[in-house]
Amino acid sequence: MPNQESGFLVLAGTPIGDVSDASPRLRALLMGADVVAAEDTRRLRRLAAALEVEIAGKVVSYHEHNEGARTRDLVARMAAGQTVLLVTDAGMPSVSDPGYRLVAAAIEADIRVTTAPGPSAVLAALAVSGLPVDRFCFEGFLPRKGGQRRERLRGLVHESRTMVFFEAPHRLAEVLSDMAELWGDDRAAAVCRELTKTYEEVKRGGLAALAKWAGEGVRGEITLIVTGASAAAAEMTDDELREAVRALETSGSSRRDAVDAVSAATGLSRRRVYNAAIN
Repeated sequence: MPNQESGFLVLAGTPIGDVSDASPRLRALLMGADVVAAEDTRRLRRLAAALEVEIAGKVVSYHEHNEGARTRDLVARMAAGQTVLLVTDAGMPSVSDPGYRLVAAAIEADIRVTTAPGPSAVLAALAVSGLPVDRFCFEGFLPRKGGQRRERLRGLVHESRTMVFFEAPHRLAEVLSDMAELWGDDRAAAVCRELTKTYEEVKRGGLAALAKWAGEGVRGEITLIVTGASAAAAEMTDDELREAVRALETSGSSRRDAVDAVSAATGLSRRRVYNAAIN
């Protein structure tokens, strides 16, 4: 059980775009915390100014380049009875942002960890995507290098849950093209751009169509939602698809007709079945 005599850690969600999404509790924490650890202290100052609040506590930076050294100091402060508020540039700490290391260290030191829930690009994008959200998984940022990215995507071929990705705008077209090639041109997806901001846009469609659209140029913060594989697709390996095509060819079907038949039977894209048949 956490030590009740020590301070504690609060993870607070900050606006992902519209500053009016800031909660009253975030305002109170900014004014009352002993220490505010921020991913970018300049952005924190701008947020405080927009909210018309004065930060009374000590402000320190906390980002991927200083997590190691800063974590020890913050844990020591909490152990001495101080309240530490952790915020990132947008959304919830630890979700593809700094925070996990501090949370783990605080728990290890028997220090209470709590949260002031707030905006999240993941949940906001899921809500407006129009895609199934009864079960989903968060995959964060894909590898930047093409080969590593495609290897990761191959590992998700049979994922049946709706998937959430963060992506840089200049890589979006490439990513969507890779997904279309590996998962099928018509797999439903939604590109959520600049959520809650002035130029918010949600583009929905098949992966191939979205890749073509993104190729014309996209700007802003991107959250990508992609539906999972169908039940049939989730259960079939490439070897099984290949054997299904070969069985039809053996019985007299052409390669084209066999691929079409397997595609129709499984709900998988023709490209996916064809690629499995020829590899």
